[in-house]
Amino acid sequence: MPQVGTAVAGRAASRDRIGRALLLSFLLAVGCDLACLCLGTDIGHQIAKPLLMPLLAAYAVTRGAPRTLVAALLFGWIGDVFLLGDADWAFLVGMGSFAAGHVCYLVLFRRTHTSTPLAAVYGTALVGTVALLWPDLPAELRIPVAGYSLLLTAMACRSSGLGPVAGAGGALFLLSDTLIATGVAEWPQPPVPDFWIMLTYCAAQLLLATGVLLRVPQAYRESRTSV
Repeated sequence: MPQVGTAVAGRAASRDRIGRALLLSFLLAVGCDLACLCLGTDIGHQIAKPLLMPLLAAYAVTRGAPRTLVAALLFGWIGDVFLLGDADWAFLVGMGSFAAGHVCYLVLFRRTHTSTPLAAVYGTALVGTVALLWPDLPAELRIPVAGYSLLLTAMACRSSGLGPVAGAGGALFLLSDTLIATGVAEWPQPPVPDFWIMLTYCAAQLLLATGVLLRVPQAYRESRTSV
């Protein structure tokens, strides 16, 4: 029995080392991507961006993440790849992939409770933002953007019920995608807009993943990582 306990402890220590290495790799990839955006090095952004979500998903796996969280992050990865293109069809496919990721998050948040005042704030922000953006969006993107905004806002709102960490992640995801939408509508943008989009997006995904992992029961983690 002591040998079994030693083996289990050894696997756990090894898993923790791998997890820390993956998290560090994710943070380094984020830093590289943001630096490339600031410097205008497009090739660096094209290389770094597709690495982000797979690294974060792999880290989440080492922490015993629910499969739904891993799916949400990988849908984000697919969206990241398609949004590297400029074509409208690629934008729609990317948006659809992110929408699927939001559905995964909503499944994870299905048993949480959001305060009524906060839900009212998110609802008001949704209606106001869509109403303001609507005239300036390309006609073929108005309905898809409105539908996606509804799903995104629902995810951001429900994330708050999991705790402040996940709630901050949901709010930052909403901010990041709002910056994208204002760019599509050709509104005035901050300097180096892609930097702010990626900064808020990466922080959002990390906070959402962390918020979920903090609420994963210890027994569930052990059952998922002991095999």
